[in-house]
Amino acid sequence: MVLTLLVLTCFCSLWFFQTLSVTSPDGHPGDVWRREEEVSYFNLTAYFDTGTLKYMYFILVLSLYLSVIAANVLLIVLICVNRSLHEPMYLFLCSLFVNELYGSTGLFPLLLFQILKDIHTISVSFCFLQIVCVYSYATVECLTLAIMSYDRYLAICYPLHYNTHMTSHKVFLLVALSWLCSFITMIILISLSAPLQLCGNIIHKVYCDNYSIVKLACSDTTVNNIYGLITVVIVIIIPLFFIFYTYMRILKVCFSGSKQTRHKAVSTCTPHLASVINYCFGACFEVIQSRFNMNNVPNTLRIFLSIYWLTCQPLFNPLMYGLNMSKIPVKCPVHEDLRLKQQYFLKV
Repeated sequence: MVLTLLVLTCFCSLWFFQTLSVTSPDGHPGDVWRREEEVSYFNLTAYFDTGTLKYMYFILVLSLYLSVIAANVLLIVLICVNRSLHEPMYLFLCSLFVNELYGSTGLFPLLLFQILKDIHTISVSFCFLQIVCVYSYATVECLTLAIMSYDRYLAICYPLHYNTHMTSHKVFLLVALSWLCSFITMIILISLSAPLQLCGNIIHKVYCDNYSIVKLACSDTTVNNIYGLITVVIVIIIPLFFIFYTYMRILKVCFSGSKQTRHKAVSTCTPHLASVINYCFGACFEVIQSRFNMNNVPNTLRIFLSIYWLTCQPLFNPLMYGLNMSKIPVKCPVHEDLRLKQQYFLKV
């Protein structure tokens, strides 16, 4: 149901872009229509000729994509079918895993398709659709990590009042707001970028991103740049500062508490903190790749840095939480069967 809603939202955004592309406000073909006559597709120039090795790269990327799907779907199913896991922390994790599926689907199918092609082009419409998917994924990821840090803050710093503050209604509201805010910001972003008059169609990456399109604009992009900065501050910088603040409070409680409290806090917060650090590294790589001249960097390394946050994070999160959250492995039927066999042999 959630994935269906996401797909419908993406296609609504695409329809909105196409509506802007057909006519101007006065009912006549406008600048966007003229732009589409001039630029109907983009060239993704980061791809290079790999010859027959492209089939090996295709298999490797496909294996990675299938691993992402398997790991995230497994944990989503485990959380959904086990009523004992219907707690705020695991519900937030479920939303995070759904977002990993959503974000990886915004990249991998196009990546697999382009690997097998000799000419690496993408239509304007699908380019903007990919921008919506990739950017909304990044926004939901950061907001969800901030919400999870708030959840850990309440659980560790105010354990007696945790159930009062973190109700099921509040959990649903926080998850819904993280997704809604993401798509609202993306619709505004596309509505600002779509009308731009472009003077080129070269994108020096393996996928579409908004800043690369804005750099191709012949018209004034002041509004786009201002909105981009505001969006980064609201959906990236502020949540990361909030995460930093909550962990400072958690550390303060841990140092003043017992050894058992410190051990519990460390075991609970380690996967989340590792996920935040990995996301920050990926985001930094993407900013460096987009904003600075990387011509002196080998092309293979540039490609890796540009897709790190879209390929590693969706696999990193389920592995970290699946291995470190003790309640998830215990509830897995295979682990439960092994545990029962161990108990039987010990009795014998």
